[in-house]
Amino acid sequence: MSFAHRGEQWADRVTANRAVAYRIHEDVSRGRWYVTASWTVPAVHAVPLEAARTGGLIGVDTNADHLAAWRLDTHGNPTGNPRRFGYDLSGTAAHRDAQVRHALIRLLHWAERHHLAIAVEDLDFTAETTREKHGRRKRFRNLISGMPTGRLRARLVSMAAELGIPIVAVDPAYTSRWGAQHWRKPVTSKNRKTTRHDAAAVAIGRRALGHPIRRRTAPPPHDRSDRAGHRTVQAEPGTPGREGNRPRIPGPRTRSVRAGRGENAVDQNAQHRSGRSAEHGFWGQDSLPLSL
Repeated sequence: MSFAHRGEQWADRVTANRAVAYRIHEDVSRGRWYVTASWTVPAVHAVPLEAARTGGLIGVDTNADHLAAWRLDTHGNPTGNPRRFGYDLSGTAAHRDAQVRHALIRLLHWAERHHLAIAVEDLDFTAETTREKHGRRKRFRNLISGMPTGRLRARLVSMAAELGIPIVAVDPAYTSRWGAQHWRKPVTSKNRKTTRHDAAAVAIGRRALGHPIRRRTAPPPHDRSDRAGHRTVQAEPGTPGREGNRPRIPGPRTRSVRAGRGENAVDQNAQHRSGRSAEHGFWGQDSLPLSL
C-alpha cells in the first residue's frame, strides 16, 4: 500500500506504531474503491534548553552510511558504549527512504527508553553547494550527494515531535576535528575501538550541553597548596608547571653542582695580579728595626 499524498508521514507513523485511522469508501461513478488514512498531529511544545539538558542527552553525528550516537551525562562525559545505526542509501528511492526511517526509529526508541534529548548538527548543504567548506573535490561532491541531511533532519524533527523527544541543534563548526583530536584517544580502550565519528558525537553532545569540546590544560597554580584545587585536565609530561619532581639542570645556580665547579666558574689565578691564587698565596710581614 502506498499513498501519493503525505506517504512519507504515513510510513513514519506506521513504523513507529502510532495511531492511524482508515476509511474505505467506494466511488460508484468510477467503479473504484479508495482508502483514506488520517491521524492527528500533536502540537509541538517548545522545551527550554535547560530542561532538555536535564539528565544528559544523546549526541548524534550524521554520516553517509550510519548515525553515530553516544550518551552523555550532565557533565558532558560519555557513558556506556557508542551506538551506530546504519543505513544503505543505494538502490531505489523507496529503499533509501525506508533505510533512513528505520535508522531514525531505532535512535528515537533508544532516546525514549532513557528519557533523553537528542543533539544533532545544524547542517544545511542547500545554500553551500558552491563552497568547499566540508571537503574538497570528490570528497565534497560525495558528501553532498550521499547525505540526505535536509530530509533526514526534517524527518527526525517530525518523528521526535510524535514521541515528545526534544531535539537540540548545534553549530557544526570543528566538531569532527576537535572530537577526533581531544576525545578519540581518551575514550578508546583495549576492548573498545572508537572511531572519529563516535568522537564527533561526543563533541556534538558536549556543545549541546554548553561544555567546551577541547580538553585544555589549566595554567599551573601559584603554589602547591590544596586551596588551588586540582587541574581540570591531567597535564601531559611535557606541560610546563605540572606536578612532579623538579628536573635536574646542571649549573652553578642549582644544588646539583657545587659552587665553582660549573662551566661559568672563573679562574682565580687569572684574577690575581701576581698570577697566583689569592686563597693559596703566602703572606709574610717584614721585620721592623728595634732601634733607630
